[in-house]
Amino acid sequence: MADLPLTGRAGGTGYVDGSTAADSTYPPGSPTETQTGQEGIHMPTITTDDGTTPARRDSPYSGLPNKLARAANHIDYAYRDTSPTPSGGVPLVLFQHFRGNLDNWDPALIDALASTRRVITFDNTGVGGSTGTTPNTVEQMAHDAIAFITAMDLGQVDLLGFSIGSFVAQQIALTRPAIVRRLVLASAAPQGAAGMHGWAPEVIGAIGEPETSPQQYLEVFFSPSSSSRQVGQEVLGRIYARTQDRDAVTTWATREAQYDAVCTWGIPNHALLQRLSCLKMPVFVANGDSDPMILPHYSYLLTGLIPQARVKIYPDSAHGFLFQHHADFAADVEAFLSDPR
Repeated sequence: MADLPLTGRAGGTGYVDGSTAADSTYPPGSPTETQTGQEGIHMPTITTDDGTTPARRDSPYSGLPNKLARAANHIDYAYRDTSPTPSGGVPLVLFQHFRGNLDNWDPALIDALASTRRVITFDNTGVGGSTGTTPNTVEQMAHDAIAFITAMDLGQVDLLGFSIGSFVAQQIALTRPAIVRRLVLASAAPQGAAGMHGWAPEVIGAIGEPETSPQQYLEVFFSPSSSSRQVGQEVLGRIYARTQDRDAVTTWATREAQYDAVCTWGIPNHALLQRLSCLKMPVFVANGDSDPMILPHYSYLLTGLIPQARVKIYPDSAHGFLFQHHADFAADVEAFLSDPR
């Protein structure tokens, strides 16, 4: 990693003089012209009686600083690290959903995962506070993510990919299997599966617009039941409770590139399904039983294609099942990652 002062994409000085890139922080500052008016879910600030936000007061993840890592591909990757001075163990690297950035993870999930291990979230090339241009293929996204993992000097890692992030995680496991110890695929589908060439009109109409309303988010990420929608409101409250040092919003160019990658990944090609048979590492596949974005039957398909895969479908939940069932999902991930088999 470079030891140079640079200007961060999100505004302000990206690297602090005299520090390494992995130790540098960036302040989000004001949105740039290309970021203004772009994608986001607009929620009111939630405060407590003492004037602090619940995220800042109660969530370790929401209090983490945004940092930058300079990779050999000359991209500055924005990331958050729950254990910047790790004492051992295999790190868990997370890959975000369509148009998501560092702030779109549910802090409750990250905190639960980080209670037993080091967890790293990051923005891939061109996303949020990272520099560069978002590529329009999953294959290039995987190469860019490998560059980040290498820049962080993480060695072998566990991967957790969510939605489009699960596509990238699969591709990393195929391209550079030596660095992946175990793989978690949340709301996932294999490349070439029939019925995945773009999302249903009601889905892309909800989360593919320049701005996504809370109601549109709830309709895709949570099931129609009143209990699921109530949990969804709580999730939104946690995600948007952080009001200081938020990540840069994703741009329309990132949306377009990512959806191109999704559509290309979904071009029907039965031969590509066979690629997954070469994966040797254990894999945990999970989804909600009512996911309208990536249907649960793709989880079963993946499990049948990957030799050491196991599957769990979570009840009364949709694309955001891992947020709705954050405690159960985190416990299941921990049990899987700790399994000596």
